[in-house]
Amino acid sequence: MATFIVLLDYTDKGIREVHDSPQRADSFNHFAEKHGAKITSQYWTIGSHDGVFVMEAPNDEAAASVLLHLGSAGNVRTTTLRAFDWAEAQQLISESD
Repeated sequence: MATFIVLLDYTDKGIREVHDSPQRADSFNHFAEKHGAKITSQYWTIGSHDGVFVMEAPNDEAAASVLLHLGSAGNVRTTTLRAFDWAEAQQLISESD
């Protein structure tokens, strides 16, 4: 499974309905699981972004599909980072020599 770190920023709609945010997160997590992805950790944050979650998905296409669903609700905008664990990074680095 590929790992993705997703940064969240509320839209105007999302902040107006912030009280529903935990329920929206639960709904999204169930949707992601039904489509082959898994949210492994999730946080509401203060600072530059309003939230962050870590997601595992079988590939980039599955991740993109799940994240497009999230964005289409209009409550958040996302910035997505493809993440590599230690072993994956070592493999990538060794292949770059």
